[in-house]
Amino acid sequence: MTSPPCSSAPRSASPPHRSSSSSSAASRERSPQFGTQGFGWSRLLAAAILLALAGCASLPANVERRESHAFADSHDTTLGRVVAASAPDDAGDRSGFRLVPDADDALEARLALIRSAERSIDVQYYLIANDGTGRQFLAALVAAASRGVRVRLLVDDLCTAREDALFAALSGLPGFEVRLFNPLPARTGGFATRVALSSHQFARVNRRMHNKLLIADGSFAVTGGRNVADEYFDRGYANFIDLDLLSTGPVVATLAALFDEFWSSTWAYPASTLLHAGDDAARERATLLLQALGSAAAPAHERAGESDEPTLADEIAHGRVALRFAPARVVADSPDGIGDGDAGHDDGPVMRAHLELLAGARSSVVVATPYFLPGAAGLSTLRAASERGIRLSVLTNSLATTDEPLVHFGYARYREGLLRLGVALHELIPTRAAPAGSDVDRHGASLGRLHAKLVVGDERWVSIGSMNIDRRSARSNTESMIVIDDPGLAAEAIAFLDPGRTTGSYALRLGAGGKRIEWVAGDGRGVLRAEPMPFGGPGLKPRLASFFVSEELL
Repeated sequence: MTSPPCSSAPRSASPPHRSSSSSSAASRERSPQFGTQGFGWSRLLAAAILLALAGCASLPANVERRESHAFADSHDTTLGRVVAASAPDDAGDRSGFRLVPDADDALEARLALIRSAERSIDVQYYLIANDGTGRQFLAALVAAASRGVRVRLLVDDLCTAREDALFAALSGLPGFEVRLFNPLPARTGGFATRVALSSHQFARVNRRMHNKLLIADGSFAVTGGRNVADEYFDRGYANFIDLDLLSTGPVVATLAALFDEFWSSTWAYPASTLLHAGDDAARERATLLLQALGSAAAPAHERAGESDEPTLADEIAHGRVALRFAPARVVADSPDGIGDGDAGHDDGPVMRAHLELLAGARSSVVVATPYFLPGAAGLSTLRAASERGIRLSVLTNSLATTDEPLVHFGYARYREGLLRLGVALHELIPTRAAPAGSDVDRHGASLGRLHAKLVVGDERWVSIGSMNIDRRSARSNTESMIVIDDPGLAAEAIAFLDPGRTTGSYALRLGAGGKRIEWVAGDGRGVLRAEPMPFGGPGLKPRLASFFVSEELL
């Protein structure tokens, strides 16, 4: 269950394992299987009773969708001129890129692009939370719309529970259009209730839009693993370790066309066709929040510590952005077929492209993924690569850091076989818990959870996107990634991962006799001969459930 129920990047000066998402927030990143932790049988029974009483909700028919498209020419905008000034004379069909591992920089980059936009902003996310970060982000979008910028906001509907009034209010603003992707027919209640009341359409509801994309003036794009919520930008008690990619050039045009495909899809419903303002209290909360968003200056995110490095806003103001230019291609799943109960039987284009990259490797492959369930095809590809002498390394979460123990136990069934193939397995070590009762600042998190989705091959090509290496991302979610051919960028990506693969993780090995797995702590804590446990333990139910839940639902 690697994309939804609902809720990352390390600071540039800190190794990945020092960064860290609150468990409730983290669970938002996974999908309707959602189910074993935090979704007790009492809630399930109550939801089932509600379902029986409420009947079968359905989506509206004959929905009118106003046609709109990405602007093709942005050369006369500030950002368009910055792109032109930042590209070398021989750029040709190469695109410009910059890795954004730092959480502060990642948020600042999004806000800087939104504030600099003059014509259009297209936004596509699995999750935009109604928390401090989400409100700051939405405030910047509201301010952009108020100065005449066209804003198109596309959000997956799974985690919008209790936010109908907010999205309805946003969609009522001039120049601000909101669409919800693959909506649940049930609009009332919390997350668990909405899912239960929509269970008669499980085959459709189980398929989610997991993409993450922001495009400003058709000139700059931000993609990667981060959703918009506190825990993705180092603002929660525990935060995700993640990586974003800033892009310009031909790939942005491809991403804009991809956004249009999703925006125009029959599964993208205009907010006005689904949402109601709710009761008086909900309408009042939405009105007050909208007023706050409209009046907020949304100041740039305060950067922790002193830094002499210019921000993206500084570089835009000076008319040139530092980028690496390289050949690249976009690989993406299509929104088509999402309503088909048989959809998802085959791996989607993004997973197939991952396997093709693995099959084509000549020397080495390094994988970072929060959840690692390679499936039969993935395992076969890894075996063939190992037999060719390819060095294979995987960094993923340990049981002590994962937000999805059910998925972890599914992955655990692969570990012995992977080690026998010679795959170097690394599982993240949690940081220490904060003292009881202490005030924890933004960077004093108790737990770091890997969330980056990254593959580096042959120390040359880099794949960055939204897809986890698991069956949900392969067959149920829509995902996207950018594959870049550049040794310099590959070296930067490896430098991002190296702290997590050395001092920040357990290196797994087979013990004496080759029967039991041992965890060798890279930080010098010694060798563990039992699974590293999370604070408080994972409970027995996820372990038992992993034997009964199909891997296709993880």
